[in-house]
Amino acid sequence: MSLQAKADELLRRAAEAGDVPGVTACATTRDATIYEGGFGKRVLGQSATMTPDTIVWIASMTKAITGMAAMQMVERGRLELDAPAMTIVPQIGKAKVLEGFDAGGKPRLRAPKRPITLRHLLTHTAGFAYDFWSGEMKRYLEVTGTPGIISCENAALDIPLLFDPGDRWEYGTNIDWAGKMVEVVSRQTLGNYLRDNVLGPLGMNDTAFKITPNMRQRLAKIHQRDRAGKLAPIDLEIPQEPEFEMGGGGLYGTVGDYLKFVRLMLNQGRVNGKQLLKPETVVEMSRNNIGGIRLGLLKTVMPDTTLDAEFFPGQPKTWGLSFMINETEAPTGRSAGSLAWCGLINAFSWIDQKKGVGGVYATQILPFFDTKSLPLYLAFETEVYRSLN
Repeated sequence: MSLQAKADELLRRAAEAGDVPGVTACATTRDATIYEGGFGKRVLGQSATMTPDTIVWIASMTKAITGMAAMQMVERGRLELDAPAMTIVPQIGKAKVLEGFDAGGKPRLRAPKRPITLRHLLTHTAGFAYDFWSGEMKRYLEVTGTPGIISCENAALDIPLLFDPGDRWEYGTNIDWAGKMVEVVSRQTLGNYLRDNVLGPLGMNDTAFKITPNMRQRLAKIHQRDRAGKLAPIDLEIPQEPEFEMGGGGLYGTVGDYLKFVRLMLNQGRVNGKQLLKPETVVEMSRNNIGGIRLGLLKTVMPDTTLDAEFFPGQPKTWGLSFMINETEAPTGRSAGSLAWCGLINAFSWIDQKKGVGGVYATQILPFFDTKSLPLYLAFETEVYRSLN
């Protein structure tokens, strides 16, 4: 059987069994799309089917797009990877390290030992965290009344660090700050900069922070899986008139659009005869940028939002400039040194520069690391690699 037939069967069976409400996926070599498919429903209980042109919230897969924008600015000499970020966004210089809470429940804060840099932000080593994987950050937001990041309020960025910049890896709001830096030096909103310099040149015309009327006609709803395993649609949407455009997770788009970005990274930054990133920049983004630090388990403190999460447990993983890097070959067939990341609603992508293949998969399900969607994604990736042999 061909990849098209095998992947179709895999995804269709999962949708028909009710494992996922709807799913859409695609894969590419350096030269061309080798798979594209969509099955199930955009919204459970409604007739619209999940198709490859369905609009989904790509959530944290936004991060690599924002990372690309930041690296374009590094290439142009407008940003520096290792200069203090507060020279561009002074507000980040006010971030203190959270050392705990006093007897009255008030946060205990101290100055960090070193300034935050763009490299810290792109590698998640600045010290910022998400509340759903950090009990301390969750408590801080509750005690201070600070809004969560999905509010897209500027106040959501004014949170403390969990450690001194550069000391360890902690997944968090870092790349939202990188987006702010791009806005300052480009003198554009992040959305407009991306449109002109990333999304437009890549032909990602169905990807944006703001959902256009045309996009909304094809939009899939997010579904919540309850503790009994039942799925139901919920009304969760990123603010469409935000105080800031969330470079860490605010984009909506199609899997086919995102595949164009994957193909760019497979082709050393070149697409349609245009060099959007220098080859040496792609190399820099694709290598270990955190030294001896390694990624570990993300332990949930909000199980309705995310389950415990770690890709390929037991295998060492490092971080490039906005990508996870697996250091040994993955069980799916993914080469050591490949790039990957994901989105909160169980959207996933990978870029295997060694074998010249990559892919994108999306459902719209909470919690993250869903017990049905994650294995389906890994099975899809495995089928892609089997087709190469």
